[in-house]
Amino acid sequence: MSNWTSLWYVWLILLMVFLLLLCGVSASCIKFCCRKKRLPVEPFPRHPCDLAAIGIDSDSTAHSTVT
Repeated sequence: MSNWTSLWYVWLILLMVFLLLLCGVSASCIKFCCRKKRLPVEPFPRHPCDLAAIGIDSDSTAHSTVT
């Protein structure tokens, strides 16, 4: 069986995995803390909308000119 200290590439891979996990956890914590401190802002301000409806009969002159 091989000696674990002579397998330097295994330690290098484990170190890289540990560093990636550490970076991911710290980035998640930073993102969570920044989101918690920021005030909630609406992306689009709400404005009241006006709706106009025009009724057209089949006997209407506007309908006969459109068709």
